[in-house]
Amino acid sequence: MNATALAVALCLASAVTYAAAAVAQERLARRAVARTAAALLGNGAWWWSAGLNAAAALLHAAALRYGPLTLVQPLGALTLVAAVPLGARGAGRRVAATEWRGTLATVVGLGLLLLPASGPAPDDALTLAEALGVSGATAAVIVLLTARKDPRSGLRHATASGLASAAASALTQTVAVAGGRGGALLSGRVVTVGLLVVVFAVGGMLLSQRAYRGGLGAPLAVVNLANPLAAAAIGMILLGERIQGGALGILLAVAGALAATRGVLLLTRTPPGVPAPPRPAESRPLRPVM
Repeated sequence: MNATALAVALCLASAVTYAAAAVAQERLARRAVARTAAALLGNGAWWWSAGLNAAAALLHAAALRYGPLTLVQPLGALTLVAAVPLGARGAGRRVAATEWRGTLATVVGLGLLLLPASGPAPDDALTLAEALGVSGATAAVIVLLTARKDPRSGLRHATASGLASAAASALTQTVAVAGGRGGALLSGRVVTVGLLVVVFAVGGMLLSQRAYRGGLGAPLAVVNLANPLAAAAIGMILLGERIQGGALGILLAVAGALAATRGVLLLTRTPPGVPAPPRPAESRPLRPVM
């Protein structure tokens, strides 16, 4: 199995695991279990979802060792695709036709994105200065997005979660690439960047937990759009990653992005955690009153 195929397989496993964690987190949020940090830490179901997140993160980190950010991050949108049937099953309903259309559009869009994004295994990593710069800029934007408190802040928290996850992925790739070059695992750069990965990974999970108070579909869609866009920007600006295939590759990437965006928008119309409305009871003829 070549590096690209291995990265894709690891991404698929990561997406399914992330989807299971997201569905579990959304259920906790709907039951108002996740109102305070103390409530989260004392809840066994939340620790189960945190364990799923950790397992998904490890799979994602392994994928980043074998594939570039421009390939690995778009596949994260498959988390939403996996969350649709998982959420529907948990809510005791069937997947709606709109959700199936959204799933198809998302998969086709991701396929088009993968063609020009498929490249060699990454061999470049962020310097310590670049890692600190990315971390500082991401933290500043997250603060701006979450500083104002209001009941409809779910999508802003979802955007912040996506940015935190993108930063964690870029930093994870630096640890994976630099740490794999023999004898560099305990270097100052790898240790510092590793600590930053933990901060952004945990922060992204807590931000998504806050976002899911308003439902799963729209926040998870925003997370899965913000994440690859931010990660691709980091990869292209700082790591020298490029879209393959020249002008044709760019056209395929644009078409894929449009199709995936359309699919995500369709998927947000019926949140996975909300059961379908019950069918109206059949009317029965009234008996005459004696």
